[in-house]
Amino acid sequence: MKKLSLILLLFLCLQTGCAQKQGAVSEDILIVYLSRTNNTKALAEIIHNEVGGDLIALELVNPYPEDYDAIVKQVAQENETGFLPRLKTKVDISKYDTVFLGFPTWGMQLPPPMKSFLSAYDLSGKIVIPFNTNGGYGIGSSFRTVKELCPDSEVLDGFSIKGGSERDGILLAIKGKRHHEAQEEVRSWLEKLNIISVSKQ
Repeated sequence: MKKLSLILLLFLCLQTGCAQKQGAVSEDILIVYLSRTNNTKALAEIIHNEVGGDLIALELVNPYPEDYDAIVKQVAQENETGFLPRLKTKVDISKYDTVFLGFPTWGMQLPPPMKSFLSAYDLSGKIVIPFNTNGGYGIGSSFRTVKELCPDSEVLDGFSIKGGSERDGILLAIKGKRHHEAQEEVRSWLEKLNIISVSKQ
């Protein structure tokens, strides 16, 4: 009788996905992010702690300049011309069913390196979940652009939070008390998406 009960329990788990980590949509999760001041990195790490999977930073063949005014000028030119910077980062996208995309708002748009990633990899049939940090001006057109570049993906509602403001000399802002607040906000967002089922206390 005990053996039969165990077999039944295993069958139910397979049917309902209870074996998946922390109630995640898929065990095959990629969290890929672009971060300059480490705020998006901090957010990516919070998400990773909740859902698991692989955490990968986007790196460029030719990194952006350190100077803020120089990068603003370069990104504006890239957005105007449609130039896509070459990525140093390589991913076996076939391993993943769910892809979290993390990025800051640059010029009220999706940063060119994230456009490069979405142009280089076919996310058709995958669940795509954007998340964003910004200096207080919001997501701009970034989430809309993700949907446009992933026409055959299931793009879920994204998450956005205020991070630093490099222009004002405020770099890593998601730390200390703000980091704890961000954790709670992320958990609430993931629960609404049914990515995790129970908040961690």
